[in-house]
Amino acid sequence: MRIPLSWLREYVDLPATETGRDLQEKLIATGLEVETVEQLGAGLKGPLVVGQVLTIEELEGFKKPIRFCTVDVGQANGTGEPQEIVCGARNFAVGDKVVVVLPGAVLPGDFAIAARKTYGRTSHGMICSGDELGMGDDGSGGIIVLPPEHEVGTDAIELLQLVDEVLDIAVTANRGDCLSLRGVAREAAIAYGIPLRDPALLDVPGPNANGYPVQISEPAGCDRFTARTVTGLNPEARSPIWLRRRLQKAGMRPISLAVDITNYVMLELGQPLHAYDRSLVQGAIGVRRAEQGEKFTTLDGAKRVLDAEDLVITDDRGPIGLAGVMGGANTEIADHAADAGTTDVVIEAAHFDPVSIARTARRHKLSSEASKRFERGVDPQAASAAAQRTVDLLVLLAGGTADPGVTEVIAPSGPHTITLPADHPDKVAGVTYGRETVVRRLQQVGCDVYGQDNLTVTVPSWRPDLVEPNDLAEEVIRLEGYENLPSTLPRPPAGRGLTGRQRLHRRVGRALAGAGYVEALNYPFISDGTLAKLGIEEDDPRRTTVKLVNPLSDEEPALRTTLLPGLLEALRRNDGRGSHDLALFETGLVFRPTGDEPQAVRLPVDRRPTDEEIAGLDAALPRQPRRAAVVLTGAREQAGWWGKGRPADWADAVEAARTIAREAGVELIVRGDQHAPWHPGRCAALFAVVDGAETLVGHAGELHPRVIKALHLPERSCAMEVDLDRIERAGTGALQAPRISTFPVATQDVALVVDASVPAADVEKALREGAGELLESLRLFDVFTGEQLGEGRKSLAYALRFRAADRTLTVDEASAARDAAVALAAERTGAVLRGA
Repeated sequence: MRIPLSWLREYVDLPATETGRDLQEKLIATGLEVETVEQLGAGLKGPLVVGQVLTIEELEGFKKPIRFCTVDVGQANGTGEPQEIVCGARNFAVGDKVVVVLPGAVLPGDFAIAARKTYGRTSHGMICSGDELGMGDDGSGGIIVLPPEHEVGTDAIELLQLVDEVLDIAVTANRGDCLSLRGVAREAAIAYGIPLRDPALLDVPGPNANGYPVQISEPAGCDRFTARTVTGLNPEARSPIWLRRRLQKAGMRPISLAVDITNYVMLELGQPLHAYDRSLVQGAIGVRRAEQGEKFTTLDGAKRVLDAEDLVITDDRGPIGLAGVMGGANTEIADHAADAGTTDVVIEAAHFDPVSIARTARRHKLSSEASKRFERGVDPQAASAAAQRTVDLLVLLAGGTADPGVTEVIAPSGPHTITLPADHPDKVAGVTYGRETVVRRLQQVGCDVYGQDNLTVTVPSWRPDLVEPNDLAEEVIRLEGYENLPSTLPRPPAGRGLTGRQRLHRRVGRALAGAGYVEALNYPFISDGTLAKLGIEEDDPRRTTVKLVNPLSDEEPALRTTLLPGLLEALRRNDGRGSHDLALFETGLVFRPTGDEPQAVRLPVDRRPTDEEIAGLDAALPRQPRRAAVVLTGAREQAGWWGKGRPADWADAVEAARTIAREAGVELIVRGDQHAPWHPGRCAALFAVVDGAETLVGHAGELHPRVIKALHLPERSCAMEVDLDRIERAGTGALQAPRISTFPVATQDVALVVDASVPAADVEKALREGAGELLESLRLFDVFTGEQLGEGRKSLAYALRFRAADRTLTVDEASAARDAAVALAAERTGAVLRGA
């Protein structure tokens, strides 16, 4: 809402020295968000005067029409002689009064005016348009043509009110009263502690039987409708300069006198109005719900198909207005330039249901100045005053006659009353205000307050946002000053710190970061198309998704069932921006519905839901396991003077899973597998022992070439994803720090030859069990295949470390443990010692 300071001063006597910046500070302190203070006319310097065009000579031979004019500017030029000016505009004629800027003046934007030769003539000044003076669009499309009554030589800076300050206020959804000069003036009066001249305090005649007939068939949508009639308007009457300038400063374009007056009153009082051409209205005016599919053309020329929930204004033909949003083209006020202008008008000042208007505006994507106010709350008591103010201005400026008939259709309703303890604001703010302060502040807002310890507060009609005691407490607190509230640190209750699950998740994040991975936080939304690109089959549980009713993007309407789509998109995006060596990780929830979840119930808003209702809502939620995932591409180890680097491969993805598992004290079992979106020959299934049984906890490996091509990823990209919840269940509880032995280690290496189909994990498991308690660690350090081994055979080389906690092992003891390990491996997997 744009508030011209000169206009605001009509309703509140601000100190003469008070600037827009000063007022901005005051209003911000009371809770209004004043975004900017615009200095109109900053840098403007005269002479800028009213002139009358005496002659016009058309100059030929140029690409565009050029006119050489002589203009009478009186004594403003010091000589009284006509001023010679070259001008390209064509919307003025001989005898018109125009605005002339003379040499020596400076226009907005530091544009200095001087005599200069152009188009073969010398131009001593300039005939001005509204844009050149910083006035904005006045609808003329060219030079400002003034009414003939203004004297030649009059100072145009004062006449056009070019110097002013305009406050731009971002009005929140609950403060519809501040979408008017009346509301902001009230806030300014409270801030300065001075009286308010309320523009809505007018003498309004009571309703009578002679008013224009109105029938309300939807009182729930329209609880008040005031109709007034003005006849005998001069169709050639134009809006005076002061009215046009106030509209321009407030951000509205002047249109025609009748429309300008309704807009002016709306800005002044906050009550939207509409003027109908009485000659075009057939029969009584009605208010009803639209019929489904009913068609109607609004003032913007758009043909609209109405919904059964839309509230419409009608006459005997059907809709003539979309209530609270926009009028209809079939009763539009004719412009003064038309052949047959409007002479009789019917003024509508009504109060509509805010929710209904908001839904209609959004349904038709038609936001208007009227709908912005109605959906935030309009003072219903101001309708009759706004209608009277409109009638008075039409009579004054258009020479009309006010019809004595007054129509008011009102649905009975009482004022809203709130009861609150006098010390309630004290408890909310933690400050002792006292009863007198609370009562005084509420009365300043416009409330009627009664009572001692318990106050009965009647809310003013212009503040529909005050509905409960906390709203009244907020009024007291903001007017007493938010800056006066003490800074008090909260005292959280004593707790037991993080849960075991939370600590594990944090350890996992730190471990992956320590291993060189960068955390990427992605939105939890995916599309079915992305899952298809990952090669996931239709019957895969990951294709069963939860669809959002109101997604942020229509392209991603479902909740993720895997972390990989978001991570792979981040990988692709960063690679496209030049970062080719990438290692990203994410931990978060995925959503895995089974399809057996019950339908969610709609919880009540007028009371606390019962425990059963909350339990029913929880039961409708899909299973949400927590996952961890990584993606890699490019170099895992950089090349340098220390040696060659190496690219990331599937083994790094498996090692990332082991890094996660170690934080839970879990040893992973790795086996080959085929699982989308991984390469069939480079995919590892990851198992852990949960409750005594091997349980699949995730997959790791290199992505399938088709997936890489579909998602435009770098070649040989790798990924890993594990279920953190299952890994946590596989854990043994608190991690035990390893005991450091004082005795030396005995190292034994073995190379076992097995069939190529035998998983290395099975060989490793047999070696561990066979070696017994003396085995400290076991590591696969080489895999070899070749002709010397035979077709379909491979060699696995392991380093075994043996150590005893109470003695130094002998060579015989270490060798015996190694032989036992090899024997069990041979028994279970058919392994033989290489070279034996």
